[in-house]
Amino acid sequence: MTQPPSPLSSVVLRFAGDSGDGMQLTGERFTTESAVFGNDLATLPDFPAEIRAPAGTLGGVSAFQVQISDHDITSAGDTPDVLIAMNPAGLRANVAQLERGATIIVNVDAFDERALAKAGYLENPLADGSLSAFSVFEVPMTSLTTAASEEVGVKPRDAERSKNFFALGLVCWLYSRPIENITAWIDKRFAKNDLVRQANYRAFRAGYDFGETSEAFAVRYEIAPAPFAPGEYANITGNTALAWGLVAIAQRSNLPLFLGSYPITPASDILHELSKHKRFGVRTFQAEDEIAAAASAIGAAYAGSLAVTTTSGPGLDLKSEAIGLAVALELPMIIVDVQRGGPSTGLPTKVEQTDLLHALYGRHGESPVPVLAPATPGDCFDTAIEAARIAVKYRTPVIVLSDAYLANGTEPWPIPDPLSIDPIDPDFASGPNATDAEGNPAFWPYLRNPETLARPWAVPGVAGLEHRIGGLEKADKTGAVAYDGKNHEVMTHLRADKVAGVVADIPDVVVDDPSGAARLLVVTWGGTYGPVAAGVRRARARSVNVAHVHLRHLNPLPANLGEILSSYSTVISPELNLGQLASVLRSRYLVDVKTVSKVQGAPFRAAEIDAAIEEYR
Repeated sequence: MTQPPSPLSSVVLRFAGDSGDGMQLTGERFTTESAVFGNDLATLPDFPAEIRAPAGTLGGVSAFQVQISDHDITSAGDTPDVLIAMNPAGLRANVAQLERGATIIVNVDAFDERALAKAGYLENPLADGSLSAFSVFEVPMTSLTTAASEEVGVKPRDAERSKNFFALGLVCWLYSRPIENITAWIDKRFAKNDLVRQANYRAFRAGYDFGETSEAFAVRYEIAPAPFAPGEYANITGNTALAWGLVAIAQRSNLPLFLGSYPITPASDILHELSKHKRFGVRTFQAEDEIAAAASAIGAAYAGSLAVTTTSGPGLDLKSEAIGLAVALELPMIIVDVQRGGPSTGLPTKVEQTDLLHALYGRHGESPVPVLAPATPGDCFDTAIEAARIAVKYRTPVIVLSDAYLANGTEPWPIPDPLSIDPIDPDFASGPNATDAEGNPAFWPYLRNPETLARPWAVPGVAGLEHRIGGLEKADKTGAVAYDGKNHEVMTHLRADKVAGVVADIPDVVVDDPSGAARLLVVTWGGTYGPVAAGVRRARARSVNVAHVHLRHLNPLPANLGEILSSYSTVISPELNLGQLASVLRSRYLVDVKTVSKVQGAPFRAAEIDAAIEEYR
């Protein structure tokens, strides 16, 4: 083609097919090349809970959505502009999300009677007129893929597995993606099996060349790079960013990093990532269950490590008793909860924000802990560091509430200079800090720092620092086992006051209100930030004055939050739950916070937030 590509500002693509069709890999490679090209982007992987759901069924559909743009974006987009459907199930599971005029590219070879029946179609949607509202391109991906590999001796059944690379090549051509990095990646990734390497390479080239030579696609597009600040960037998931943040702060603070974890979706990738970094003094322990994982982290904290345990909602249930023990022992520890749909096993691969009240109150006794939540995949790095600072400085367990949307989603992330990360001084106890009744030097394990109320961190094995350990209530200062009620009340208040005192290290809320005239305030926390920010932008584009506040610290809350909330006539809180933050804000500040709720296992759409703003303004 001699016609130059047509410029686009942004596009939302969604790859969909069987869980064995390589949709996640296809989406990831397209995303990576778009990141290298310089586009801003955000992704939304969407895959089934079953490891191998029945092929061709709706329950087995795996999808990957990505928005790429030439400007700053905050979400993976509301609805796909382009759906690449590898089979009828991929089409049927996603077509309802499309707006009129969207593009559908289908692997027409997969639309036989058996596949249509598996997907629940009574008639072929490519022939019955039901897709007349869309631009549909029927591409024989399977047959062209097998033909491309035939001359090098790849069997048709084996070659068919490469059809996702055909789709990737076609979409790379359609949106003017450079292909050199992809072909080099194929050569490296499949170097040990030359037939597989050739099949994937030839399928990719066949898809790219089909776009170049086919008369079906009259136009190709180009999305220019977005303006980024100079620096080195990585396309990073929330789980990877969180793991890197833990490694970075442990290294800067000369603390050994320990992770005690039991694999659970969608938190397991943190365990996988940290297990790669033994050279940085990281020790990972895959425990037999969630209880053992949390208990091992307590032991590591007692021994002087930066101790972490990772899980999702069901695991947080099981860790609750151990977290209570960490509260009583007043040891630094980080609990990462990557939230998913619940209760019970619930929706293992889908997103929710339903663990906030559990994190705040889900332990017996008075057992407060600081609670933080990252806003974006990249922010998981900074939030991990913040959690470590609070845990070590105040000698307390800290809960980090990530979620499946952040854990699996990606965004371009500027890699920081490690030396720009301020180290934490663990201030380990080194000797006696008091005297006994006879005036002899003594060590009191609960003699507190007057500013933070933190007790000494006494690593075992140091002479003179011997002290009792365990879940029984301790006497103030001396740490002896104590059962009297007055001492228990003193210790209860001290633990609560210590956590409340963390507010001294929390920055004031900053309100995003460009107009300065908004009377409506939107309050968010966690992974809702991106879609809600996009919705707020839409409202402002309609000349609606609306303010936005996002909270990273959920316990304690920022000192000026009450004043901010009371200064707006209407406050709404969009949450992927039934109103957990809203209930906390109402009870704490006596402000009538309105709940905007969604519990469908999917993030908000910008249009939903825009509609809520219109309703309440």
